[in-house]
Amino acid sequence: MTGHKKLVLASYKTGQYIGEAEDERNQMVLLKVLAVVSHPWQGDLHNPKKADVPFFQERRALSFGERAWVPIHTIKEFDGNPPEYKESLRTALSNYINKLKEDNSDWAKRSLECLYQLEKDYKI
Repeated sequence: MTGHKKLVLASYKTGQYIGEAEDERNQMVLLKVLAVVSHPWQGDLHNPKKADVPFFQERRALSFGERAWVPIHTIKEFDGNPPEYKESLRTALSNYINKLKEDNSDWAKRSLECLYQLEKDYKI
């Protein structure tokens, strides 16, 4: 990945992003975020879909231009033009909220509380 930057689809923690692959080392790729495909899950990743945990974590999506090292096995080439960042974040958040509204579990309810707060914080 020397020379020009290529567009990729990458997973980071529980979110998925479109970005530029800027560097590669030790089976990791440095991703520069351009768009959000799916919003990160909320809660305790060690106890998925459990609401009664000591620390129910609110997870923000990576921001525009933010860089993160992602495992190379999560990378796929992306062919096309990435959507505008704010619109992609709005869509990813909305899709996740709509999915959680169909789930009546305590975990989904707590996740929705986090997402509604993030929606305000994102100012979208």
